[in-house]
Amino acid sequence: MTLMTSKFRYLLPCALGVLVAGCAPMTVPPKAEYPAGRARLVLPAGAWQDLGISDQTRAGLQTRSVGLRGAQGEWLAVLRVQTNRTGALAGFPLGPGDCPRQQNVLVTDPAAGSPVRADCLRLKNWGTDAKWLEKNRPDLVQWLGNHQVMLKPPYSYLSYRYATQAGAWVAVDALVDQRLLAPRARTNEEFLLAGLPAQQWSQDLAQAARLSVGMADGYLAVPPFPFAEAASKK
Repeated sequence: MTLMTSKFRYLLPCALGVLVAGCAPMTVPPKAEYPAGRARLVLPAGAWQDLGISDQTRAGLQTRSVGLRGAQGEWLAVLRVQTNRTGALAGFPLGPGDCPRQQNVLVTDPAAGSPVRADCLRLKNWGTDAKWLEKNRPDLVQWLGNHQVMLKPPYSYLSYRYATQAGAWVAVDALVDQRLLAPRARTNEEFLLAGLPAQQWSQDLAQAARLSVGMADGYLAVPPFPFAEAASKK
C-alpha cells in the first residue's frame, strides 16, 4: 500500500465527486505547532498565541506557554508545557514527587507513589472557588499577572506530571474556560453529568503527554476541547 499524503487524502473524494455533480474545495482547519524543549507541541484549531519559552538550566527543562483567544479577543485557555530541553537525560530532574489527595480535586495517580516514576493528574473543575488558584498555585498566578493574562471565571484548572527514573519529564498546567469543557446544565441530572467531558479531556491530555516521552520527536497533540464550537458562538 503506497503512502498517501494528507493533502491527497482530502482531494481524492472531491475529485471523484466532480465526475458526478461537482465538488467545492475542502479545507482543513489549521493547527498551531510549537517546539517545547524536546517535545513537538501540536494544538487543536483555534486562535492560539505564543506566550514564550523559559529554561531551567539546572534541571535541564524548558517551558513553552501558549494561550487561546476567543472571537472577541478574550482568553479562553492557557497551557504551559514543560519538558526536557534535549534528549540528554540525567536522572530524575525534580525527584519523583508525590500526588496527594485534596478536597474537591479529582486526583489520578497510576504510579501510586512509586519511587521511580511520577504519573499525577489533578483536575479542579472550579478553579475560581474561594481564590483556590491563589492559595494552591501562587507561582502560576504571578506568571499570569506578569503576562497580563486573565481568564473570565468560571474556569477549570488541570495539572499533569509524568517522569521516569531515567530522567524523562513532561508537565502540563492548563486553565480552561468551562464553556470549552462542559455543556450548559439545565437540570440536576445534567449538572451531575456536566463534569464528565472535562474528566475525559484531562485523561486524553495526560495520555498524549505520557506518550510524547516515548516519541522520537516528542509529538504531543493536545486533544480538541469538547465544546469549542459551542463556546465560539456565545
